[in-house]
Amino acid sequence: MLIDFSLIQRAKEGDDAAYNEIVQAYRKRILGTISRLIGRPEDVEDVGQEVFLRLYFSLGQLRAPEVFEPWLYRLTVNAAYDYIRRNKRRPESRMSDLSELQVQAADANAGSRVRDDEVKKGEIREFVQTLLGKVSPEDRILLTLKEVEGLSLKDLERVYHINENALKVRLFRARQRVLKAFDSSQSGLEPPPAKDDQNV
Repeated sequence: MLIDFSLIQRAKEGDDAAYNEIVQAYRKRILGTISRLIGRPEDVEDVGQEVFLRLYFSLGQLRAPEVFEPWLYRLTVNAAYDYIRRNKRRPESRMSDLSELQVQAADANAGSRVRDDEVKKGEIREFVQTLLGKVSPEDRILLTLKEVEGLSLKDLERVYHINENALKVRLFRARQRVLKAFDSSQSGLEPPPAKDDQNV
């Protein structure tokens, strides 16, 4: 936890100063998560504002301060889903634009090994994002939370409200679909459309 439980309780009781402290404590983490989930840097702030707006209006529904972080992740995941549904084809269509900007920036600053490393990391990140863009939003968000954000199975149980065994099955299937997408990208073939196991 980045904050004390008492701060959450004060915010639940209507203390706006306490709410603002919560936002400041979690803002960077939540925006980073959103960036990895939606793949469009220019829209991250808007989705982040939506998350914290939902937090403000629903904080009174939080059962206990101890479950605050998984609950905040669920708000974040739901806002990301809503964004992806509204902009179904847009993330993939802008991947190449982002790549060109990164390449131009790298060309302008060429010659430094550190910058070369950053370019390589950027290429890897983009490759991962491209693969994740070939599977369903449900798979993409689940794998991002587990593999990138580092949430434990216990955390994911609280986010998804399903038991550990069901989560393991969903993770296994999501990983298999990403592997198929990787194999298809190597062979130049498009994988068949993914069937979602279920929504969040």
